[in-house]
Amino acid sequence: MNPRRRAAALAATLALVPALAACGSGEPVPESSNDIVMWLVGPDTGDALREHLVTTFEERNPGATLTIEEKDWSTILEDLDTSLGDPALTPDVVEMGNTQAPTYTTAGAFREISPELYAELGGDDLLQSFVEAGSVDGTVYALPYYFGSRYVFYRKDVWKAAGVDVPKTLDEFGDAVKKLHADTMAGFAMGGQDWRNGISWVFANGGELAVKQGDSWVSTLSDPNTVKGLEQWQDVYVNASYLPATEIDNSYWDFVNDGVESEAPAAATMMAPAWARWSIGDLVRNDDGAEVRDGMADSSRFDIFALPGVDGGVAPVFAGGSNLAISAMTRNVELSEDLLRVVYSDEYQTLLAESGLGPANQTFTEAMEGDKFGRTLVETAQASQLTPPAPGWADIEAQGIYENLFKEIARGGDVAQVAAKYDAIITPLLDGTADDE
Repeated sequence: MNPRRRAAALAATLALVPALAACGSGEPVPESSNDIVMWLVGPDTGDALREHLVTTFEERNPGATLTIEEKDWSTILEDLDTSLGDPALTPDVVEMGNTQAPTYTTAGAFREISPELYAELGGDDLLQSFVEAGSVDGTVYALPYYFGSRYVFYRKDVWKAAGVDVPKTLDEFGDAVKKLHADTMAGFAMGGQDWRNGISWVFANGGELAVKQGDSWVSTLSDPNTVKGLEQWQDVYVNASYLPATEIDNSYWDFVNDGVESEAPAAATMMAPAWARWSIGDLVRNDDGAEVRDGMADSSRFDIFALPGVDGGVAPVFAGGSNLAISAMTRNVELSEDLLRVVYSDEYQTLLAESGLGPANQTFTEAMEGDKFGRTLVETAQASQLTPPAPGWADIEAQGIYENLFKEIARGGDVAQVAAKYDAIITPLLDGTADDE
């Protein structure tokens, strides 16, 4: 969406704060309905999970109907902007990215999760960094849905043939993928605009993207630690990846899968969220006869490891995932709250964990520790960091500002100069009050 159009749409949402807040504070809500709508974004919530939500909810609420609508990550912000303020269009329960939650909670677009309901749904056992992203001044509006963390997937056979060992530090990782890089194979598949993976180098070096100073947010790209991390990422990108500077977080598994019948993949290494596992490996037919990847079943060719930190251990990679909230314009408060009870039930949290999605309730992560993939996800998630919970962050993402920042760095720009340039661009937007004209 055009940045100016999106800014105008977001301003319209902000203008609804008084009306929306009234709906969340005991004032009359729109006419009740026994049919509620849940928005889920992308395909990560699989068919079995969706079926469980619908069946369980409708069994708990005879005569009520739950409709799940799938939205796309590329348009979810526009969909939220145009729907949340209209009781005829709004979903009752909505999923959004964890980095998008602060903008809409600040705008008053969601109902408050009462302290009693919060405790019933898991309370302090819920992933607290995601709870904070969905809270304003200590009041909870959006809860964690699932988390995913990033780790390294690699062609074990190629690394072994090249005599390259699994690295123990971030510098060693850079050295390894640069050694593997060749004319016909990237040592590391990484797009030049892939800031969601790239900021892991910032976090690993102790840098921050933005901090709150007093009542205002300030971009901190020029901080020496942030610059150091960006320079380290630039070195890895320039010397180990052949993907264009204009590529974002592409389907890197295609490069790792390439040549699975030979010893020559298009890339030896990639970094992606844990659920990328099911896009890697040989094609096999499932019970329905459809061709799917076998999830890296061949351990002689594929393996994983956590991105190492500067001094060893695990790097604080960027945590992906989602939050859930009830629209302030919901048509049925009681049914919407009961749907949350289904989501945060022991049974559904277990199903999330077993499907490879990090459960919101941290007491259920043990269900993921039965294999290396789950253990690595939990390990990396415990060390992960989020983007700043600034009110304007969703608009910054929508404008593609970090994509442009990383593109300039990927093209060899002086990191300190580029960082200063983008600090000046980002700081006025962080509080969500800047005029985009």
